[in-house]
Amino acid sequence: MKGIILSGGYGSRLYPATASVSKQLIPVFDKPLIYYPLCTLIYAGINEILCITSIEDNNSFKKLLGNGNSIGLNIQYAIQKKPNGIAESFLIAEQFIANDNVALILGDNIFYGIENEPTIDFSNFKTGARVFAYQVPDPSRYGVIEFNNKNIVSIEEKPRKPKSKLAVTGLYYYDNKVINIAKNIKPSKRNELEITDVNNSYINMKNLEFTKLKNNVVWLDAGTPTSLLQASQFVQTIQERQQTNICCPEEAAFKKGFISLNQLENIVGSYPNNGYGNYLKNIVIEYKNN
Repeated sequence: MKGIILSGGYGSRLYPATASVSKQLIPVFDKPLIYYPLCTLIYAGINEILCITSIEDNNSFKKLLGNGNSIGLNIQYAIQKKPNGIAESFLIAEQFIANDNVALILGDNIFYGIENEPTIDFSNFKTGARVFAYQVPDPSRYGVIEFNNKNIVSIEEKPRKPKSKLAVTGLYYYDNKVINIAKNIKPSKRNELEITDVNNSYINMKNLEFTKLKNNVVWLDAGTPTSLLQASQFVQTIQERQQTNICCPEEAAFKKGFISLNQLENIVGSYPNNGYGNYLKNIVIEYKNN
């Protein structure tokens, strides 16, 4: 099972904060933004991950995440020379994907509580494509699903008159056909390979399904100054009120069985005595006492 985190782009909506650092390396409260989509893939049961970055930021991602081996992952890296659209991910990742199915997540998407969503388990996905939909009050800002009963009729990008309030989030599952589909779509008016065109190709084949995320899942897009601030405030509130820590890759890897309790203990033993380190150390203590 393969996963892709798309972390390229200019981060122009966050400029000048992104003038010298990738958007996905900016902290959301107490941890880098990329930790959140990384944990989503881990909770989906995916441990082979390709991180697609810009040329300028590639080494910074490698310094932060490494090869992932310490937490049972195999993280590889590829470069997107310039933002040519989300669907270009599959062309860049062709050799990485090989003959497997693939999950793609956008590097600025945060999913809180998605580990409790049964359809997130990538081992249950076999063929076609699956998108994850979230009900929003302002659907005209997103790709919007038009559906009949439980069947998707179309996905329209930022419609003036939305046909539903279900927005397509930045998490997608595809079978191996996605590579050839991406090769055959044409650039849009803004000269990008659009993910909506990929999804509509699956709709035309009657092979796209959607999961409406339940109310106990929160989806956040941290791509603008306002949404980044709101995401940080949300994480802070949940962590302080519930005495937890959202989206720690070490904890996610342990809970998915990628590493043992002893391995987790060895990893966090050298962590500083701050909120993040102490939270993980307390997990070790709790499991040892149970």
